[in-house]
Amino acid sequence: MFLGVAVALAATIAGIAATGVKATYFLQPTGALIVLGGTLGVIILTTPRTGLIHSARRVAELLWAPPIDRRALLDEIMGYVKRGRTLGILNLEPIAGQASTPFLRESLLITLDIQQRDKLQSALEMKVRLRERQGESDAKVLEVAGGYAPTIGVMGTIVGLIDVLRQFASLQSVASGVGTAFVSTIYGLALANLVLLPTANRIRARVAEAFETHEMIMEGMLCIFDRTHPSLVQERLNFFLHESESK
Repeated sequence: MFLGVAVALAATIAGIAATGVKATYFLQPTGALIVLGGTLGVIILTTPRTGLIHSARRVAELLWAPPIDRRALLDEIMGYVKRGRTLGILNLEPIAGQASTPFLRESLLITLDIQQRDKLQSALEMKVRLRERQGESDAKVLEVAGGYAPTIGVMGTIVGLIDVLRQFASLQSVASGVGTAFVSTIYGLALANLVLLPTANRIRARVAEAFETHEMIMEGMLCIFDRTHPSLVQERLNFFLHESESK
């Protein structure tokens, strides 16, 4: 993710330098204030408070949280499978709180509480769907903001042009002011296409990876409930591992 941002910024700066225009020419506080403030206002206006919090956490996870190691997760699930088959499902309760991921911990507790397989499967599937839906909602917040940012940039340009027309008597000021005014449009396009929309797509990609991981956990929990032989469980879960490595 950081590599992509660096490449995009480097290409943009190199393109600006190739025109011979100084980079300082594009540093326009008024345009930045209109675009950033306007886009932030749109996000606050269109998104409930809980949605804003979830979206902010999702972006933070993209920046700092490492992806889940499915091989290590598979080994952890197999440990629960073997313990549950040997000692009984209820013996998993003392160690359920030590699970490496929140979803695995919650799934273990659900498996211990529910006595019917169809209800267990339904409950786990519902949790997977809700997490996937939440991820899509988080991505949608940034996608909506990315749709508005270029338009807000145009608004900043219009404000700049209005200011230029106030100085119409001086042609030199008009020529300089017109170029400055259009910087707001660049801000809006850059914010949308280099930050907001790519981040939204990145969230969707991470949600898709998490969906497969959650499916693997769900399959493991069902195998624990059924007390399936560990070798068969290993074979089933290896499918999710191969899917991850093939991407």
